[in-house]
Amino acid sequence: MKPSRLMLLTAVALLTPLVPATSATAATDSRPQLALPDPGFENGGTGWTFGPGTGVGAGNVHSGSRFLYLDAGTGRSARLDLVAPRDGSYDFSAWVASAGTGGTYTVRRNGETVGTVELPQRATYARYTVSRVELKAGDRLEIAFGSGSSWVNADDLMISPAAPADPRVTSSDPEVVEMFDWAKRKANSWVQLPGTVGPVNADEYHTSGTGTATYGPTYWAGYANRSAYYSRDMAHQLDGAHLLGLDTENETMLRSYAASATAEHKYFPVWSLNFDARTYLSIDYKNPDDFVREVPAVFELVEKAAQAYLWTGDRRYVDDPVLWNFYRHATEQFIDLHNSAKDNGKVKVAEGTGQGIFAGAASYNEQDGDDLAEAGDTIASEYQAYLAMAVLARGKGDTKLAKTYDRKAADLKAYFNDEWSGTGSGAGMVRAYTVSGTPVTGWGKENSVFMPMKQIIDPGPRNDAYLDYIQAQELGPEGSPNIESTTYLPDMFFRNNRADTAWWWMKKIYGERDVQHVNSSQGPDGDYPEVSFTLVSQTVEGLMGIAPDAAAHQVTTQSRLPSGMKWLQVADVPVGTGTVTVRHDGTTKTTLTNNSRHGAYRWEARFPGAHKRITVDGVPQRARTRTVNGVTYTYATPTVRAGATAVVQVSG
Repeated sequence: MKPSRLMLLTAVALLTPLVPATSATAATDSRPQLALPDPGFENGGTGWTFGPGTGVGAGNVHSGSRFLYLDAGTGRSARLDLVAPRDGSYDFSAWVASAGTGGTYTVRRNGETVGTVELPQRATYARYTVSRVELKAGDRLEIAFGSGSSWVNADDLMISPAAPADPRVTSSDPEVVEMFDWAKRKANSWVQLPGTVGPVNADEYHTSGTGTATYGPTYWAGYANRSAYYSRDMAHQLDGAHLLGLDTENETMLRSYAASATAEHKYFPVWSLNFDARTYLSIDYKNPDDFVREVPAVFELVEKAAQAYLWTGDRRYVDDPVLWNFYRHATEQFIDLHNSAKDNGKVKVAEGTGQGIFAGAASYNEQDGDDLAEAGDTIASEYQAYLAMAVLARGKGDTKLAKTYDRKAADLKAYFNDEWSGTGSGAGMVRAYTVSGTPVTGWGKENSVFMPMKQIIDPGPRNDAYLDYIQAQELGPEGSPNIESTTYLPDMFFRNNRADTAWWWMKKIYGERDVQHVNSSQGPDGDYPEVSFTLVSQTVEGLMGIAPDAAAHQVTTQSRLPSGMKWLQVADVPVGTGTVTVRHDGTTKTTLTNNSRHGAYRWEARFPGAHKRITVDGVPQRARTRTVNGVTYTYATPTVRAGATAVVQVSG
């Protein structure tokens, strides 16, 4: 077994789901779902076959009280044999620690290996996955661990349904290909298999939870030692989840937050829900007056609902009364109920209490002190929520309401730039106000980063200076040690057309995926779910600049390829009911293929700058320009029929 001199993890993590019940999402198939009989080895390894020098022990657990061990030495193995009860495609994950090299984690189908992970030397637990294993009913499945030069420990196995979508990246730069392939596999390994029965209210203090429930279509968004998803994390992961085809999961999770934002909660959604999408996570929720709530999340959930609608065209986002009532309450009554500390004139700015996260925090920056009433991340997110409401209102067919929210957004942005943010730039820009109305400048992490990321700062020298300031702070001693905060930086720089800097941060995040997370029970940074989900979305929305409007059958593109990346292509990006393939050659040529069998896309191909010439499929067009967020673009708007390809290029 594991040598006793090695340190245990400082906190145990979540028990993985127990035996799945009959799938709630497969009404036409009453057969049981594929299940692991003892995923955490708490029952002594039910169903496993143990060879010499292997077994179930206590000590170096990832969660619970037991784990699988293989002693040092070649030829030792332990395996689990199952028979697939139905057809399906699955990912198989396990938390593994290994003090040496040569160990293996393998999945076989009918005796043939379909995937093997060669385990690195890492004495603390990390998560490994064999992806996209296709099974037919009756197939024999084997999950096996093999020994290496030193001990191998495994715990908390999990089955996820393989991602419904599978976008593919090719490029002149092999690093972006490697990064994207890793990110999409890692992100999908966090998806719950609907119908699974697992613990609720599991956390670092209640490692077995307080009971069990049947899980819905959800995915991990937050710490792996808690049986829940978090609003802040989920909002940032939603776009990447869509690109993997996890639209049912996105809608389920958004709706669960919408349903929790009741009058009793003063229209705050709860901070976290268990994977059943109904039960509030007990570590964050005590009672209706005592639960974790952070003001920016309210507005980010509205913004992300609009983004989900733009990607999918799913009318539930505009027709579901639970969702619609949440949007209206969040952008109206919620603000009225939380707007008393500072007089903002004709506009309204939602506020925190200044009394900590269980009383309502103004900022995502929980280390910024407990005296903030208004913060940059709140006012910037409120601005985007107004714009999102305009999108959703138009989707609903209410043009008058859409114009009302367009005005609210414009008024709030003008107020921010003319008054709220002061007259300074860089370190002198106001990024918060205390409960006594005192302006706060200097470095505020999230409440600094969100202001340019949400594009509430007017474009120009002041915004440019603030971006420079953020970069300097993040690279200095005050930079955030928390990878979750770092994952916002590529988004911020891409949205402000600093592609080289955004790509540098993507590479830094990916390059540090094996660094231990600040929460020791979380494993390495790469096992924090937000990392993989955001690298997926930052490739497609950031580098490729793909922006959808599925309901209108429209796609906009803008190359944000960094210096040295000659070309980049992403194939099979889901937009509405179809997919597109987009390729950028530098920043002057873009190719789009409509992979759908039916229907056309109106494509707006944008290129930064005022170019003299533009062609569509080699045919010269009138060079038209427009300015968006301070950037002038030359553009063309060809219609791309089903199965067709179009090429737009600029010069001069």
